[in-house]
Amino acid sequence: MDWKVFWVPAAALIAVPAAQAQPIGYEEALRQARMEQPVLEARELQVEAQRQSAEAADELPDPVLRGGIVNMPVSGPAAFNLDRQLPSQIQVGVEQAIPNLAKRRARADMAASDVRVSEARLGMASRDVVLAAGQAWISLSYAQQRQTVAQGALKDLRTLVPVARSAVAAGSARPAESLEVRRVLLDIDDASTRIEADQEAAQARLARYIPREGAVALGSAPSAEVDPVRLRANLARNPEIVAADAAEGRATAAIELARADKRPDFGINASFGRRNPDFGNVVSVMGSITLPLFTDRRQEPRIAAAEAEAMAAMAEREDASREVTAQFEIDLAMWRSAVRQWQRAREELLPLARNRTDLETASFAAGRADLIDVISARTALALIELEILEREEAAVQAAAKLRLTYSEETP
Repeated sequence: MDWKVFWVPAAALIAVPAAQAQPIGYEEALRQARMEQPVLEARELQVEAQRQSAEAADELPDPVLRGGIVNMPVSGPAAFNLDRQLPSQIQVGVEQAIPNLAKRRARADMAASDVRVSEARLGMASRDVVLAAGQAWISLSYAQQRQTVAQGALKDLRTLVPVARSAVAAGSARPAESLEVRRVLLDIDDASTRIEADQEAAQARLARYIPREGAVALGSAPSAEVDPVRLRANLARNPEIVAADAAEGRATAAIELARADKRPDFGINASFGRRNPDFGNVVSVMGSITLPLFTDRRQEPRIAAAEAEAMAAMAEREDASREVTAQFEIDLAMWRSAVRQWQRAREELLPLARNRTDLETASFAAGRADLIDVISARTALALIELEILEREEAAVQAAAKLRLTYSEETP
């Protein structure tokens, strides 16, 4: 396709003092949008939090320190005397629970899946930020170009004002033709005002992601071309699908964690008892093991619940895949339509409008056409040029959305 290099028009700076104008290119806008975004900072902190949690997921529980008085008499001649009877002692011990290895591995797998989910959410947030900033820049760029065309049309049509007055004074034109020029100028002025509002709105959207007030789009707009085959091949790496994959992995790990409850856990306890020196101090070492009895009423229901959650996660993953694929095809169809409409206007409507303007101008110079015909032709040409820019913007916006959403350009 034929691409022209875009410059910053003087009309784009009308509403922004020269000292405040801050030109920025498309790639620079995308780069800056990735920096210092509160939402991205929040997602990055969430990823870091999940990673920190994952490091401790398969660690043993904290040991338990136990202490107390054992077998102290409370009646009889030895009541409340620790040194009168053999079993009486002050005891201090440490107890360590040891979950089975399958349970610890399942917890580690769940924690790793949580990290992947957080990373996928960070990817989605980054993609959304970059897409919004890119589309705002494109809107600003084409608003500036349309403003240039509108100002050029106004300048061109104003040259017809003295011609219309002279023609009316000479009696070769009707007075209404002079009024028609003024009406057309007002119409183009209205269009310029709407374009100015579009430009200010685009600047506001861009300032949401880039700390620049009164930004001015500088340089060429991105290409309206995309590679559908490459984009379609990247769908499996879409952040929504990655997040669904991670959620499915977490649900699978939850099944393993529930099944691990059917395996016994272990524990060990070591204690020291101080007694009367006549009897001597003692050391005790005890082991423990859980007994997963009655699994039909305890573990099996939890396993069945985890399996149901896993099936739900699988269904949600399939739904996410279908949603992404369907939205991709919709976006691709919108891009094709926008490109075709832009090409049709540029290759067919624009030459017709230019030919009509040339013919009407020549006919008017030869006295075979009225001034109002020239005015109508030039107005139609200006409107076609504005429409072509609008169609080009739609095509470029659609292409940028495809590239930034479906990972041809990684956010």
